[in-house]
Amino acid sequence: MTKGQAAAGMALPPLPDDLRRQEAHAPVVEGESVIAVLARERQALDRANARQGRTVHFYDDLTTRYGAPR
Repeated sequence: MTKGQAAAGMALPPLPDDLRRQEAHAPVVEGESVIAVLARERQALDRANARQGRTVHFYDDLTTRYGAPR
C-alpha cells in the first residue's frame, strides 16, 4: 500500500500503460519532401493528443467515482 492509498483509504486503479507512453517525433529522411515529414509529424501529434484525451477521461472517471481531489 502506498502513502497516497493509505491517506485516501482506497486503492485506485492503475494508470493504463498506454497513457505513460511518449510519442516520438517523425523521423527525417534525407531527400524526403518537407510535406511528407510534416504529415508524419502531424500524425504523431494526433496520436499524442488522443492519448492525452484518454488520460483526461481516465482522470475524470476517477474523480467521478472517488470524489474530486482536495
